[in-house]
Amino acid sequence: MTNSALPTARLHALGQSIWLDNITRTLLESGTLATYIANLSVTGLTSNPTIFEKAIGAGEAYDAQIRLLAPRGLSVEQVFFECAIQDLQRAADHFGPIHAATNRIDGFVSLEVSPLLANDTAGTVAQAIDLHARANRPNLFIKVPGTPEGCPAIEELIFRGIPINVTLLFSREHYLAAVEAYTRGIERRVAAGLSPFVGSVASVFVSRWDRACAKNLPANLQNTVGIAMAGRIIKAATDFHATPRWKALAAKGATEQRVLWASTGTKDPALAKTLYVDVLGGPNTVDTMPEETLLDLSKTGNPQRAMPTDGVAAEATLSAITAAGIDLNKVAAQLQIEGRDSFDKSWHELIAKIGEKVASIA
Repeated sequence: MTNSALPTARLHALGQSIWLDNITRTLLESGTLATYIANLSVTGLTSNPTIFEKAIGAGEAYDAQIRLLAPRGLSVEQVFFECAIQDLQRAADHFGPIHAATNRIDGFVSLEVSPLLANDTAGTVAQAIDLHARANRPNLFIKVPGTPEGCPAIEELIFRGIPINVTLLFSREHYLAAVEAYTRGIERRVAAGLSPFVGSVASVFVSRWDRACAKNLPANLQNTVGIAMAGRIIKAATDFHATPRWKALAAKGATEQRVLWASTGTKDPALAKTLYVDVLGGPNTVDTMPEETLLDLSKTGNPQRAMPTDGVAAEATLSAITAAGIDLNKVAAQLQIEGRDSFDKSWHELIAKIGEKVASIA
């Protein structure tokens, strides 16, 4: 049973969903994920190429499945997706009761399209539809980057009823592009006489801001950018969902694209492990955190009251950061590019490691 005194339970009580930013076959088979669900208020999880590169590349947990797949003549990418889908199906089944109990709002797992499709709208749509059909789980998000090429794919996929986790968002402008794509997809569904209820989250990366700006800020502004940008974005989300346009869709049964805080583990070992997760709590939001951060939160976390949604303190901090010489728009664009490139690198390493395993086992 979840201990209501634990910091994880207190954060969950603020209305925030706690998701694990990790998946491995060992996590599933050891019962660890089930323990996190039962004891630490975990209600979903996310994955990405870096996570799978570490999971599949290390040890022998996936060797038995790869041994079965190797003679089938599949490409290395196809072998990967077979392994990933099996993991995520099992994880989705763990979260199925939560998905049902929350009326399809929570209890999601996420699988990302190939990062090599980041600049290919049509290819992204085709692969997302294929992966979601093969996984055959209603509580599986397909992750699509919120890049200029990704947003048209997001609109089309939402129109087709595919739940989407929009990833690689860093700024208010990135968020607004994502929520606009989501909303257009819902509007097209309404116009076509389809259900307006399609799940989605907008994943905003937090800690990478502070790492990117650290060298160019005075001591009093160090490690303030990510939290301030989150405050700006939650204000934009609050304002958007108060518009007549959105309220009209909500009245027809549409559900909000929830803001998800990603990259909430601290990168600087001198910082408190729960620096971000303690202050980013709030209703109708998600925080997906690395396993280490989740465990630190459960032991030493101190969740605060729900974060402000008026943006006043956030804008004051961002004004000071801008005055110190940081071009926030330029940094946001660079962070999105770097994030895309990082996933590309992990993808190539993942495919190479699987290729070696396939060749060795074959």
